Amino acid sequence: MSSILNLLGRILIAVLFLGGAAQKLIDPTQVETMIRSLGLPAELVWPVAAFNLIAGLALIFGPWVRGWALLLAIYCIGTSWFHWQLRDDPWQVTIVVKNWAIAGGLLILAAQGPGRRVRWR
Repeated sequence: MSSILNLLGRILIAVLFLGGAAQKLIDPTQVETMIRSLGLPAELVWPVAAFNLIAGLALIFGPWVRGWALLLAIYCIGTSWFHWQLRDDPWQVTIVVKNWAIAGGLLILAAQGPGRRVRWR
């Protein structure tokens, strides 16, 4: 049962990153604007989209689930900086806290690993 729950948890977390990849690939404008606001080239949206896609798939299928979980935890903490807009939009703090919570789950996954392979009968 714990292996099935682990897999379901990994899928649910991966959906967030796969959706982020799809959003960046379909309409990169919003992310490009955020990236430019930091003085970085907007073209960084493409490697970020690729990272989201590859990491999301790796959480589900492997390999190296622990390593991807750790990288994604760092990514979540890092991207929180984009949302730290206390004066402009206080609701963005909710996104910061959610990113930290997701990072926490990813750190647990990095520590515990993907569990045993699920066998469907």
